[in-house]
Amino acid sequence: MKTTLSRFWLGGSCVAFVALVWSGAAPLARAEEKPKIEWQAWSDNIFEKAKAEKKLVLLDLGARWCHWCHVMDELTYSDPEVIKLLREKYIPVHVDQDARPDLANRYEDYGWPATIVFKWDGTELAKRQGYIPPKPMASMLQAFVDDPTPGPSVVNEAPIVSASEAALTQEQRAAARKFFVDAYDTERGGWGSVHHYLNWDAIEYCLTDSDPKLVAMGVQTMKSGLKLIDPAWGGVYQYSTDGDWDHPHFEKIMPFQAENIRVFSLAASLRREPEWLAPAKKIRSFLNLFLTSPEGAFYVSQDADVVQGEHSGEFFALSDAERRKKGIPRVDMHQYSRENGLAITGLCALYAATGDADVLAEARHAAEWIMAHRALPDGGFRHDEMDAAGPYLADSLAMGRAFLALYTVTAERPWLAKAEQVGTYIDAHFRGESGFITAAKAEGAPLTPKPQVDENIWVVRFTNLLHHHTGKAPYRAMAEHAMKLIASPAMVERQGFATSGILLADRELTMEPAHVTVIGKKDDPDAKNLFAAALKNAPGYARIEWLDDREGPLPRSEVEMPKLPKAAAFVCANGACSLPLQTPEKIAARLAVKR
Repeated sequence: MKTTLSRFWLGGSCVAFVALVWSGAAPLARAEEKPKIEWQAWSDNIFEKAKAEKKLVLLDLGARWCHWCHVMDELTYSDPEVIKLLREKYIPVHVDQDARPDLANRYEDYGWPATIVFKWDGTELAKRQGYIPPKPMASMLQAFVDDPTPGPSVVNEAPIVSASEAALTQEQRAAARKFFVDAYDTERGGWGSVHHYLNWDAIEYCLTDSDPKLVAMGVQTMKSGLKLIDPAWGGVYQYSTDGDWDHPHFEKIMPFQAENIRVFSLAASLRREPEWLAPAKKIRSFLNLFLTSPEGAFYVSQDADVVQGEHSGEFFALSDAERRKKGIPRVDMHQYSRENGLAITGLCALYAATGDADVLAEARHAAEWIMAHRALPDGGFRHDEMDAAGPYLADSLAMGRAFLALYTVTAERPWLAKAEQVGTYIDAHFRGESGFITAAKAEGAPLTPKPQVDENIWVVRFTNLLHHHTGKAPYRAMAEHAMKLIASPAMVERQGFATSGILLADRELTMEPAHVTVIGKKDDPDAKNLFAAALKNAPGYARIEWLDDREGPLPRSEVEMPKLPKAAAFVCANGACSLPLQTPEKIAARLAVKR
């Protein structure tokens, strides 16, 4: 008889089993199979089922790329006492948080892994963050069987009341900015006392500020954060522990890849320092190596562990060739609209900074694949090929941003039309009493969808810029509706030093974007060079357009543009417009003055 130990994935949980391979004619008696947890999917009738069976509900909310989720699977959820309690007294539910943005957004402060215990009527009894060893887990499970009342981890949140104005007050702005500056790690760069990571909102806020102190903070953080770029494969690790940049967790998830491509590319343009393109290109190389499907769409993440549940520091210290001898960490090969939209937007920023046609082609291919395979009939997008719930705000919002980015870097009007369709869809399906909710309301859903801060920040930034491109009032109204939510005192205070995203949204909503209009035929080499210069040198908050009179007037025509004998560009910012600029150098100089 030969015995082999194997692993397989069931609902996102790593389960070990022993495979017995027999030789000989007479089989021996089969060993009794050990009890295991029968994980169930989250469903609309989960609490009805719990009530009928007189059980509690445990939600294990994890991620396929998460090291501590694997440790929970290998140790805690293989413990006999934990298994017994879950089988007899609970309905155990496992959810991959990447697959369910509604649940991930609701419990993002508690994971990953996040462990939530519910009473049979849906009352939350416990919300626990991170790894729970077997004995404490068994004690907690038994305690709620004995006394199903909410524990100290459950705090009733005060209802969110939207601000009266679609902007921060001067006092809020000053207080949030001071807190953000005071929380900065002046020695190492970055924010936070335990986890250091490349916070793209914070870096963008610093780099686009007029205060040299904040700009220096952004630059120092980017320099320190280069330690999180994988030297062998490229890609950015999620974060470092121990309050420094030297203890990385090795998972590589798409939001960090995509948004850091965007921010490093923006840094190269804003600072006129091409060296910031190197990390952006390394991250793009990682996407090409591991997170791009044969069809050109993008996958979700690469795991932190090459062996599930085992820390991989020694593995990631190896060279490419040495790593491949040991195996490659698993890639989550789902192709979600959200992750693809983020990747497209990041690649558009890299194309703007470099003019690399291959980068733009990658962004186009992903957009075309998502449109063909994830589009909904009325302008929105599904998350996956088939969704258990949804639709989710994150998917349509990410694709709306992607379409607007594609319009900006190509001046192809169908992309703007796509962005408008998404904006209209978001308003119709996700508008809540306060801000925009994370998932469309579904009759009978066990949990009511809530608004999430990061998503509402991006609703403000996306729809505000969409309004500037089109001049259409409903988009401005959407931006203001979302801003009133994130400007509410409860929301601002809750964010701590992470208010940088709210500060960015507030800044953009209260000022005009830089506006560059190139005039000339799109097959004219001089006009092409002017447009490329506008893309390469524009600030992050900008409206860039190309008027080719063969296509008719621009989508938003505030003024009648002159007919010129040769290609030229106008740069408008801070209430003043330039004379016609006919060289890339003059565009670069004008944007440098007006940034």
